[in-house]
Amino acid sequence: MRVRRRAVITGGTRGIGLAVAERLSREGYLLVLNYAHDESQAETARKALGGEALLMKADVTTEEGALRLVREAAAGGPVHLLVNSVGDFLYKPLLETTLEEWEAVMRSNLTTAFLCSKAVIPHMRARGGGTIINIGMMHAGILRAVPHTVPYTIAKTGIVILTKSLAKSEGRYGIRVNAVNPGFIASGSHPPREGSPEIPLGRLGTPEEVAAAVAFLASDEASYITGAILDVHGGALL
Repeated sequence: MRVRRRAVITGGTRGIGLAVAERLSREGYLLVLNYAHDESQAETARKALGGEALLMKADVTTEEGALRLVREAAAGGPVHLLVNSVGDFLYKPLLETTLEEWEAVMRSNLTTAFLCSKAVIPHMRARGGGTIINIGMMHAGILRAVPHTVPYTIAKTGIVILTKSLAKSEGRYGIRVNAVNPGFIASGSHPPREGSPEIPLGRLGTPEEVAAAVAFLASDEASYITGAILDVHGGALL
């Protein structure tokens, strides 16, 4: 009997994370969805996925939470795929940003990806390979200045460095590490108006289009791709 591939998705019960979960479910993955607080939202997401996904409550901004998530996810079988999708957005001038807000944005976007990757890599090494996909932001790879989103932009730029560094160090163990950088996504935290001149394709993207990019990078068709930063932004800010 063919063993189903197991995917762990942080932030997998809402937004882009949920869209990724829905797409990977259609691709045949057994899903492990991480959430931190809203049990009602998590249960709604599980039902939307046919009731088959496993829900795991854990605060992955902490090392204990990340280790527990991976340990419990791997108890039922090897983890083939980790999608680091969780991350809070903050739009605020730097001089009005508190230290607590700065640290919270860093923890939710960058520290979570670091801790979950660190936790899952030993499991992936032991089974001879795996895939990690990080969710970034559209201009993180080109160091573009973005006023009012400084901690968020710095954290997402760190995601790019984390992605490339892990791709280089873990390739020898059969582990591929890539990132998907979404642009202005409908229902996202900070979309511009529809038809904005910033977007050559003339429309907002959808969570499903981001999920399609994740599904491709997770697939066997991307088996020779690692360290890649795949922009899904309709040409915005080219």
